[in-house]
Amino acid sequence: MDNLRITFMPTPLKLFFSVLMITALCFGYAAIYFPLDRFDFERLHIFLFNLCTGGTILLLFTEEKGGFSRRTGTFLGVSLVYALSAFLEVYPVTIFLSLVLAVIVESIRIERFSFFPEAFFSLSRSVSGKFHQASLLCLSIGLLFSSLVIVNNEYLHLVHMEKLVLNTFFLGFSFPISLIGLSVIFSMIQTGYTSMVRLVATACFWVINLGVIIFFVFILFERFYHQIVVTMALFAAVVVVFLLYLKFGLKIQQKHFLSSGIGFLIVTAVTGIVYIFLQMAPGYDSEQSKWFLRLHVFASLYGWNLCGLAVICRYGDFPIRLNSGVVIAVHWLTALVLAPLGTFYPFVAVLAVLGYLFIVWSLFFSSNGQEGVL
Repeated sequence: MDNLRITFMPTPLKLFFSVLMITALCFGYAAIYFPLDRFDFERLHIFLFNLCTGGTILLLFTEEKGGFSRRTGTFLGVSLVYALSAFLEVYPVTIFLSLVLAVIVESIRIERFSFFPEAFFSLSRSVSGKFHQASLLCLSIGLLFSSLVIVNNEYLHLVHMEKLVLNTFFLGFSFPISLIGLSVIFSMIQTGYTSMVRLVATACFWVINLGVIIFFVFILFERFYHQIVVTMALFAAVVVVFLLYLKFGLKIQQKHFLSSGIGFLIVTAVTGIVYIFLQMAPGYDSEQSKWFLRLHVFASLYGWNLCGLAVICRYGDFPIRLNSGVVIAVHWLTALVLAPLGTFYPFVAVLAVLGYLFIVWSLFFSSNGQEGVL
């Protein structure tokens, strides 16, 4: 699988990341119980899942050591302080730490791949490797851009745009996790991997990466029709990836969870298109479409991204003993119904957290072995 050494993640490490993920989800509901006028719990919700958990798992996966190195351990500790400083709006600390984190990510990327990503422009290089390096590059660039936005908005005030706000850029930290999930998917597309399939896969790589960048630019300039065109292209690329994976993906247990993850990604694309149309409608009220936006976010973060991270954390010990159909069904119910509704109804939030506890426990801690695998 793209020449990766298959490693086992120690149980204490899986337990730590599981707790961090559930804590991140709880902060997503914290504003219901503890509303604050100044501070935004949404930042802790996003950072603990995408940056602290997802970013660290990405670096562990890249180093292939099965545990913390000095750099990955430093990244985790610094990212936790970074999340807290961004939440408390201690921006000088946030700016400095973003640079430290970016340097760590780049040092690992360059060591694993190269300084200049020449593999992006080669048809002979694996698509899985392209997505993997793009994931790391996206993480380091995202950290740098967030610090630039802070400098502009808090100190220099050179650029004035309604959408040029920190929370918009902070949401971008989910994209590296999405890309590493796609890397894992393409590492499992081997059977019948002809030159034509490689060409189509490479095209998907460019459409997805350039599409997200261009889409982000159109968000900043509030170009709704342009956003629709780009989102449709992204949707088409994701569907093609899904079809490639169904036809050529290795028939192993991970395929159930990753196929489910791509399903969440398709839901994300569809809800994104619908949300743009809602914004364009006369008399648009952001409060009335708030639940729909929550559905979009949870399908991405706790649907698609969670599938990819879970497979990475169990990368070396599949197959695992669980009923895949039950876990996937509970996952869809929780991500698309309970989690979005939980942002409005405290009781449903409790059900959503319990649902994710079941999902995370099943995916991270079910014993490995053939017996009992469904």
